[in-house]
Amino acid sequence: MAAPVTKGQELELDVESLAYGGNGVARLDGFVVFVRRGLPGDRVRARVTKVKRSHAEALATEIVRPGPQRVEAPCAHFPECGGCRFQDLEYSAQLAQKQSQVRDALQRIAGIAEPPLEDIVPCEPDIFHYRNKMEYSFTQTPDGPALGLHRAGRWDEVLDLQKCWLTTDFGNDLRDAVRSWAREEGLAAYSQADGTGYLRHLVIREGRNTGQALVQLVTGPGEKFEHGYFLDVVRAFPQVRSVHWSINDTPAEVTNLPSQLLWGDGWIEEELCGLRFHVRPNAFLQTNTAMAEKVYGLVREAAQLTGSETVWDLYCGIGTIGLSLAGDALTVWGIEVSEESVACALENAELNGITNTAFFAGNVGQVTQELLERSGPPEVVVVDPPRAGLAGKALRRLGEIGAPRLVYVSCNPTTLAGDVKLLREAYGYELLRARPVDMFPHTPHVETVALLERGV
Repeated sequence: MAAPVTKGQELELDVESLAYGGNGVARLDGFVVFVRRGLPGDRVRARVTKVKRSHAEALATEIVRPGPQRVEAPCAHFPECGGCRFQDLEYSAQLAQKQSQVRDALQRIAGIAEPPLEDIVPCEPDIFHYRNKMEYSFTQTPDGPALGLHRAGRWDEVLDLQKCWLTTDFGNDLRDAVRSWAREEGLAAYSQADGTGYLRHLVIREGRNTGQALVQLVTGPGEKFEHGYFLDVVRAFPQVRSVHWSINDTPAEVTNLPSQLLWGDGWIEEELCGLRFHVRPNAFLQTNTAMAEKVYGLVREAAQLTGSETVWDLYCGIGTIGLSLAGDALTVWGIEVSEESVACALENAELNGITNTAFFAGNVGQVTQELLERSGPPEVVVVDPPRAGLAGKALRRLGEIGAPRLVYVSCNPTTLAGDVKLLREAYGYELLRARPVDMFPHTPHVETVALLERGV
């Protein structure tokens, strides 16, 4: 049956809810239309941009009647900037939508009619200024190089930011100082269109509980700037303790690169759950410090450790979860593909005087058998995989090993639900509880801490 809409058609629609990913959900005679920039309760005029057999996509061109949960966005760059999606949606409504999305995924994909879903944990203490890591892109303007975030929906356009509401006053001031330095030095921003230019990215990482900051400048090939003057500019901020320079000689827009230490220590320190952690430029750390501590507390609660358990911490990053569990476990064994993160995890164990942990670099799906031979069977497995969820081989190996308790930290409810379905059907795991956590207000992202047990 043909779709009841055509590309380019103008429609007037009532938005019912938000789909995972952030688009509004509307229906035209039962046919689903996903509306970008449409919020629940809105009546919008929208232009159809894509038509498929099962649904269409549209862009809201006019808010005919705003929904009751629309609010004024505080940021002057909203909605052009791609950093935030929902500053114009009341925060309580954001929480309700994320809770609903996790429930829907577990019902629709995992096939659990009544998911054991607990109330979402709201972001505290501030729903703005919460990011401890910002990656800015340079762009060329008539006034010289500028620094900002990508325009919403565009990989090739960067907005010159004056104030970002995701970072701190320090973060905004440091970004502006680097922009002024770049203009004074007459350095050109890299152009994705033709590969010309030099300046590519600025990364700022903040230790929110220690007051320390790391700066990473990413450029094209060649030493076209005076290190000393750049250091003078960034070291004028007393928070800065570590300054790095990376070269990207490929078209790819990446910052996860080898770096040269220009000044300071090779890391900064952060404090989480009463422990100290070294954080290097490419090491993974949750980007909302306060809410990361909430997530780790939920993991500890779900793990139910008594001191006699062998624990696996898979996708362990710099060891934050595993080290926070070590005091209540017999042993903790961590696996992470990033060698830099593993180096941090080993340092962090030593830094905190923790002696019952071991961390190894490797692909989770490929090294679980070797880990099993070293550690023996685990009583508890904690997984914190990337957005794609557990890779097929990793899930199969975990299912075959069959640890009694599995704690799953998810950043994507759809892949969580798919993995829960496979773990239930193929390996006898049951989902006992799931707790959404709002780590990233004003964005579509939602974390979930889930507990599964085998043979319950």
